[in-house]
Amino acid sequence: MSSRANAATRKLTTAARTAAQSVIAERGGIGVAVGFYVIVVSVLSGLWRVAAHANGGRLAGYSAVAITWYIATTECAVVSLNIRMIDDIGRDIGSGAVAVELLRPASVVAVRVATEVGRALPRLTALAVAAVVVASLEAGAPPRPVTLLLAYPSLVLAIAVNIVAQHAFAAAAFWLRDAGSTWFLYQKLVFILGGMLIPLEALPGWLHGAANALPWRAMAYVPARLASGHLEPVLLLEQVAWLVALGAIAAAIFGAGQRRLQVVGG
Repeated sequence: MSSRANAATRKLTTAARTAAQSVIAERGGIGVAVGFYVIVVSVLSGLWRVAAHANGGRLAGYSAVAITWYIATTECAVVSLNIRMIDDIGRDIGSGAVAVELLRPASVVAVRVATEVGRALPRLTALAVAAVVVASLEAGAPPRPVTLLLAYPSLVLAIAVNIVAQHAFAAAAFWLRDAGSTWFLYQKLVFILGGMLIPLEALPGWLHGAANALPWRAMAYVPARLASGHLEPVLLLEQVAWLVALGAIAAAIFGAGQRRLQVVGG
């Protein structure tokens, strides 16, 4: 690895570590997130278990136990992140605050992604522990415990894909000066096409097919599919592929936006 690549890696690692340490130092924030998470998972998984029992014990191929672990995992992947990240990035771009970051000798989008991943990891770890406790108490042991070994790395990939995709969406603010409406649409796509609220197998056939071809399922459905007892390691490769593709898209859009700022002024 070249000295320039080493220097870039150290900057990104430092950004992620500093962000993680600041979140750990504010333990109250993690506690609030865990409390909110437990309430949401208890309600949602309870509703799905009732639906599964009313449907002969299974729903869209998931047992009542499996769907509890599914919901516990999707909520873990989404609650770990700042829900209004797109809006925040858009305001930084629209206000010109991001122009200051352009003066630094490092990729703006890479540093921002590393910082957000660092912020999310402590919350993700705390929520993953809460997920195991809540799902075990409410439904019982995981359907296939060995799949949990894949579920946690899949959760890390899920938040990375989500963060990179949000930067790609938010970069529209370089031209629109506002990403306020974009984040609302984006969240709904995660809820439905990402499989956050319901397994993709429960969607109508045409919508299920569309969701399988889009990146949102890598942000919630994939780790939940694994945690619910499906030993399908190829799903991690799918997440890596989306991470690379969306990372290239985000870098390209941010690069074009930066050039526009330099031409017209921030």
